[in-house]
Amino acid sequence: MTEKLSSDTRGRLLAAAERLLLTERYDEVSVRAICAAAGANPAAVHYHFGSKEALVTAMLEDRLGPLWADRLSVVTGARGSVAEVVDVVLEPFVTLADDPVGRLHLRLLAQFVLGGHPMLWNQRWFRMASWVELLPELTEAESRRRWALAFDLIIMRFGGTGSQDQGMSQAAIAALREFVVAGLTAPSKEQK
Repeated sequence: MTEKLSSDTRGRLLAAAERLLLTERYDEVSVRAICAAAGANPAAVHYHFGSKEALVTAMLEDRLGPLWADRLSVVTGARGSVAEVVDVVLEPFVTLADDPVGRLHLRLLAQFVLGGHPMLWNQRWFRMASWVELLPELTEAESRRRWALAFDLIIMRFGGTGSQDQGMSQAAIAALREFVVAGLTAPSKEQK
C-alpha cells in the first residue's frame, strides 16, 4: 500500500511539474510550487527525486523514453544502418515539435543537455554508452564525440530558443538528417 501511495505521489509530482513548466520558465518554478500543485508534502520532490533537476530528468525519461526505446531496440538489434538509426531518432523530434507539451519536453531537453546540467539518466537510450557501440569501426572516443555532436545539433535545432516558433520545414529536416548521417559515417583519420 505504501509503495502505491509513493508511486501515486511521484506521478502527481511529475504531472504538476509538467503543468507548471508549460506556463513558466524552469528557473521560475520552485520545488515548493511543484509540491503544492501536486498536493504533496513540501519535501516530496526531495524524497522521490532528490532535486528539481532529477525530477525534470525523470519527467523527460518518462515522457520521451517510450518514443524511442522499442524502435531503437528493433533497428539496432537487426543491425540497421546508421541512416535507419538516425531516422528513428529524428521521427519523434518532428512529432514533438508539433505539440505544445512536446515542445516543452524538447525545450527542457535542450536546456538541460546543452546547458550542461548534471543529469543521471537511467534508461538505456539516454546513456551515451548505448550509442557508442553503434559505430564499431570507430574508436570509443571518436564514436562518443560524433554522437555527442549529432545529439547536440538535433537537440539544438528542435529544442533551442526560438525553434518552437519557427518550426522546421521538410527540406530542413531532410538536410539535418543527411548532415547527421554524413557526420556519423565519415571515415576516421585511421581509416584513410
